[in-house]
Amino acid sequence: MARPVTLFTGQWADLPIEKMARMTSEFGYDGIELACWGDHFEVDRALAEDDYCDNHRKLLDDAGLQCHAISAHLVGQAVLDNIDERHEAILPPYIWGDGDPAGVNERAIEELKNTARVAQKFGVDVVNGFTGSSIWHLLYSFPPVSPSMIDAGFDLFAERFNPILDVFGECGVRFALEVHPTEIAFDIYTAQRALEALEHRPEFGFNFDPSHLIWQGIDPVQFIRTFSDRIYHVHVKDAIVTLDGKSGINASHLNFGDHRRGWDFRSPGRGGVNFEEIIRALNDVGYEGPLSIEWEDSGMDREFGAKEACEFTKKLDFSPSSRAFDAAFDEGN
Repeated sequence: MARPVTLFTGQWADLPIEKMARMTSEFGYDGIELACWGDHFEVDRALAEDDYCDNHRKLLDDAGLQCHAISAHLVGQAVLDNIDERHEAILPPYIWGDGDPAGVNERAIEELKNTARVAQKFGVDVVNGFTGSSIWHLLYSFPPVSPSMIDAGFDLFAERFNPILDVFGECGVRFALEVHPTEIAFDIYTAQRALEALEHRPEFGFNFDPSHLIWQGIDPVQFIRTFSDRIYHVHVKDAIVTLDGKSGINASHLNFGDHRRGWDFRSPGRGGVNFEEIIRALNDVGYEGPLSIEWEDSGMDREFGAKEACEFTKKLDFSPSSRAFDAAFDEGN
């Protein structure tokens, strides 16, 4: 089982899709995970133009690239978030509109529904993304946070996402939440609660990304085993904890790439993620989908890093055994 190794284009959206596809192929990737921003995959055009998806598929085919998923992280963030000026920078103008928070939330909901429709049209069955969260700011319980306030956040999640997932179900597409701080689910317990809020409907699962777990002290392998039937997609990304007694795990309002932070993202194989155990756990749960590299490392040239990460991941991956290593001893009996 050689899983396809793909490159997520979210960190490359400054490049036109033609150049991105060519580079992805030259780096040695089997496929590409298209971000729904920049010109990599434009949901509004895919919906309105009859030939948009066909032309995009031909572009990828000509580059020898598979595509198993598209990703709607930015618009998904605006579904549940308490909207403020930060969101204008990540949303297309037709979603931001006049910036009225309720309107932004509503337009983001409709855009995510349309993303399911164009995913079906494009021929992929997974949309990765974020949900946002109306209760992330309540993480530290002071002033005291009542249980009813947290309940309300998960109730709002169900209220807004069930109609979205109805469309996903109609289209035969699954939504894979990247469990991540600032989302409704950011660890194992909140991921369980998110599933419960949606009554475990099959359209909703997870885009597993270990880099968002390890710096929180969460074992990524435990996540895979806990949600063995909900791992719909996998990101290969690394992170490292660099606590030195000055900065804490909350990172001191220091941006990514600042050496004073208590943790940061790293190119795969150069951080603290134990990818060996992750591959073994993915084998155990029967995951056969792509291993998609989300490359982020502020201290490394991205073209060097993307090529190295592809080589690392292809060397890392292996199939599970089809027989016990000592089965030969039983063959004569």
